[in-house]
Amino acid sequence: MIRTGLPHIWCPSPNFGERKSAVDMLLMHYTGMNSGPAAVNWLRAEKSGVSCHYLVDVDGAITQMVCESKRAWHAGKSYWQGVEDINSCSVGIEIQNAGPLAAFPDFPDVQIAAVIELSKDIIARHAIVAERVLGHSDVAPGRKIDPGEKFPWERLAKAGIGVWPNMDRAALEV
Repeated sequence: MIRTGLPHIWCPSPNFGERKSAVDMLLMHYTGMNSGPAAVNWLRAEKSGVSCHYLVDVDGAITQMVCESKRAWHAGKSYWQGVEDINSCSVGIEIQNAGPLAAFPDFPDVQIAAVIELSKDIIARHAIVAERVLGHSDVAPGRKIDPGEKFPWERLAKAGIGVWPNMDRAALEV
């Protein structure tokens, strides 16, 4: 059972299965719901048929719902570099943000700080390369737009998570 060592709430979802491949991807989402508790309830409802490994609420609180050793159901029909079963090779982080329900609100600094800390923890544990930190919109273009237009990809890249166009990674490591 793989769980983060960071402070978190364990709130298991019944919606998971066995992995068919090793983890080599970190996938970011926004919840598209009005509150963290509503998102947790939906991701824990058997009838929803969806889940995630982690949810990061607006106050930075981390909820873990599926062990990283298991296949959460967060990517749906998706594809990346020849892989169609993204759920099997990824850890999914849902980030509480209402998205289009609230005109794409900003992500609070405390929330992004928690996403960065959690992402670093996951990346270190699974040796995920920067190019394999993606958004749901990357693996399901035309179907999904999350984590959305206001997600601070550049801030994450500067923290060593993911990539940002034209960024000199060597300069950041000095």
